[in-house]
Amino acid sequence: MLGAAGVACSLAAVRWRRGRIATAIAGAALLANAGVYLHTTVRGKLRVWERELDRAGLKGDERLLDLGCGRGAVLIAAAGRLPAGRAVGVDLWTKDQSGNGPAATLANAAAAGVADRVEVRTADMTALPFADGSFDVVTSALAIHNIPSPEARHRAVDEAMRVLRPGGQLLVADIGAMARTYAAHIGRGTLRPLGPEYWYGGPWFGVTLLHAVK
Repeated sequence: MLGAAGVACSLAAVRWRRGRIATAIAGAALLANAGVYLHTTVRGKLRVWERELDRAGLKGDERLLDLGCGRGAVLIAAAGRLPAGRAVGVDLWTKDQSGNGPAATLANAAAAGVADRVEVRTADMTALPFADGSFDVVTSALAIHNIPSPEARHRAVDEAMRVLRPGGQLLVADIGAMARTYAAHIGRGTLRPLGPEYWYGGPWFGVTLLHAVK
């Protein structure tokens, strides 16, 4: 939509005399926003997660849980670092992503050569079907903010902490304002903006990482 609006403004600027400069500037800005958004979606967020998973210092035998795994971008990147471990993804498989479903995620894992260490479950982030201390790492990428109420979002963060073992790591990437509320709720963790590679259009919709240790 941003790209289409940018093209429309650019074409209008060619035809109109009055307001031509302002329209051309608006068109250029919209096209730039669309370019940044596309880069983040196709490449930027994947590069960021590769970096953050490296920073987590995984040994390769951990159990990792990815909340709201969708088609498995973070889940599969993590599984590639767990030759002797297990990567479990949970989702409710809503249709905000095209082709979203367990079969698509497992197919992506097979294509990446990590199907033997990937598992997907249909589960609600606010009521996870796992015992306390079941995982060494819990990740989530732009999923918790989709939960409609603040109370339910906090329950999801509480559940993430519950299923972590003592000393386990929580890595949540979300909209900056949301990530700050999660950190305040659990009373721990560091917050770090993930930079232009994780901007959805511009810095006004940048993503922040909450990293907490239980």
